[in-house]
Amino acid sequence: MEHIFDWSLILSIVGVLVIVTNIIVQVLKKLTWDKLPTNILATLVALLLTLAVFFAYCQINSITVVWYMVAAAVVLGFFVAYAAMFGFDKLKEAIMQMQKNE
Repeated sequence: MEHIFDWSLILSIVGVLVIVTNIIVQVLKKLTWDKLPTNILATLVALLLTLAVFFAYCQINSITVVWYMVAAAVVLGFFVAYAAMFGFDKLKEAIMQMQKNE
C-alpha cells in the first residue's frame, strides 16, 4: 500500500498551524474578549485552520478525501488547539524561569 502522507511534512505543518493559531488568537482576543472565552476561540481557530490546510493539501496532491481522513483532520485540529493553548503558556514560563536563573 502506498503512503499518502509524508509524516515529516505533516509534523512541520502542525508546528506552523500552532504558531499561526497563536497569532490569530492573540489578534482576535482583543476583539472578542467579553463575548467568547479564549480557549473556545483557540479551538475554533485551530479547527478551521487545520481543516482548511487539510483540504488544500489534498487538493494540491490530488488525494481523494474520505470521511475518516476528515475525522483524523478534526482530531488533529484538537491537538493543534491543545498545543496552541497550553504550549504557549509553558514556553513563556520556561523563558521566564531561564531569565531568573541568569
